[in-house]
Amino acid sequence: MFDFSRRVLLLTGANGGIGRGIARLFAEAGARLVMADIGLQGAEEFARSLDPAGDSIAVVKLDASSTGDMDRAIELCIGRFGRLDFLVTAAAIYEDHLFETMTDEQWRKTIAANLDGVFFACRRVVPVMAEGGAIVNLASEAAHIGGSRGHSHYGVSKAGVLALTRSIARELAPRIRVNAVSPGTIDTPMVAQFLAANGPGYVDTIPMRRLGQPRDVAQAIAFLCSEAASYITGTTIHVNGGTYVGG
Repeated sequence: MFDFSRRVLLLTGANGGIGRGIARLFAEAGARLVMADIGLQGAEEFARSLDPAGDSIAVVKLDASSTGDMDRAIELCIGRFGRLDFLVTAAAIYEDHLFETMTDEQWRKTIAANLDGVFFACRRVVPVMAEGGAIVNLASEAAHIGGSRGHSHYGVSKAGVLALTRSIARELAPRIRVNAVSPGTIDTPMVAQFLAANGPGYVDTIPMRRLGQPRDVAQAIAFLCSEAASYITGTTIHVNGGTYVGG
């Protein structure tokens, strides 16, 4: 469906549930990848499963809240592959903290990883991204309806990602397109606790009557990076099976 031959993707959060789906689809489409993740060993093992020879995938350790780590990821991308066409920011944390007892540090940790990290990545790729490049930021259904109980900091961080996406889309056009994807409940380890707490009946509340899969999100991202979306910037695609319908 997609041809990303000779294109290069920098993917943060590459070893997460959604990140793996993105990496796999782009690798299948012929892209070269820099997979950045805080879990270096797991990312390296996954990269070898996609590219045993190690010719088209490089891996780097990344704490999304670290500017130094982000600089090193971009340096690796340019040094190894000579260009950068796509940035996808999938790195995020999802921790349970009730608002009434949430500490300042817990708030800052989530905002730093989920929002500051997106700013750090987007700001740093601009000087090196190829003409006609694309940025896709991972937001969340929580950005539109608010975080679920115990996740107000997560909802705020993802709403910030949407505002940042729309703002920089205007500034970076026409050279770089910037869009977002807001997943709903996707069947990944990150939401396993939520799914366990809500029971099997939760699926019946989803109009499509199934959980989303990482590839569902990956395909929306690939579309936004492709030439098929060459006139789309500053927008958000919802991948949620119909649980939220809105702007």
